[in-house]
Amino acid sequence: MPRVPPPQQQQSRPQSPPPEPERAERWRPSLMTIAFAVLLFGGLGIRAYKDLSTPEAWSYWKDLYVSPSMSAEVIDNLDPDKSGRGRKALAISGKIGAASASWFRDQVAQAKLQPGDIVLMSSPGGNLSQSMIMGEVIRAHGLTTAVGTADADGRIKPSYCASACVTAYAGGKVRMGIEGSRLGVHRFSSPKVRDDAEASAQRTMGYVLTYMTKMGVSSAVVEAMSATEKIRWLGASEASTMNLVTDPVRKS
Repeated sequence: MPRVPPPQQQQSRPQSPPPEPERAERWRPSLMTIAFAVLLFGGLGIRAYKDLSTPEAWSYWKDLYVSPSMSAEVIDNLDPDKSGRGRKALAISGKIGAASASWFRDQVAQAKLQPGDIVLMSSPGGNLSQSMIMGEVIRAHGLTTAVGTADADGRIKPSYCASACVTAYAGGKVRMGIEGSRLGVHRFSSPKVRDDAEASAQRTMGYVLTYMTKMGVSSAVVEAMSATEKIRWLGASEASTMNLVTDPVRKS
């Protein structure tokens, strides 16, 4: 019988692996990207730490963003002269803090005060530079200042404005006197300068004199400030003579 050759085995061809299912591309940051991000955010963190590392900076941020040292209330119908024509007022109270000027500017804007409206103050004082900026804001808006608080019916009750509060009060285009309310003054000095306290006090009082003169207040009030380190309460007639109070004392 003829030999039948065995069937030849077909050589199998290598098959390409099946395509993987499509997957969404993932962004894989490179080492350079990671290093840049670390440097960037690390630098910002260090800068923020430096910005808040001083007591003055922390006081400012705390007063502006965390817990303002002053409070405010809008009164729509305040009638200090009992004329029957109420006026809008912004009643502010509390210690003047490291960021009170920015806070006060925002309060004035939110209250939409118009020239002739009243800023009613009750404060023991505080930061001198902030108080003078507050006074500048008051003058720029043509507002009237008075010392006191207000009850639920819009009636003014006597209060006090001492130390740095007096410079803010001086910013009023009209400065009302309220019966029973008090204005207290004393000498200012810079706490940052310890080696020459007398020279520091003279420079600071020079700034106050320039400011008070600009606001139309007699230099006699600065002389009264310079004469004592403790609060001196001005009498009603004395405050009027100094042109610190420009409107007659009004009964509460």
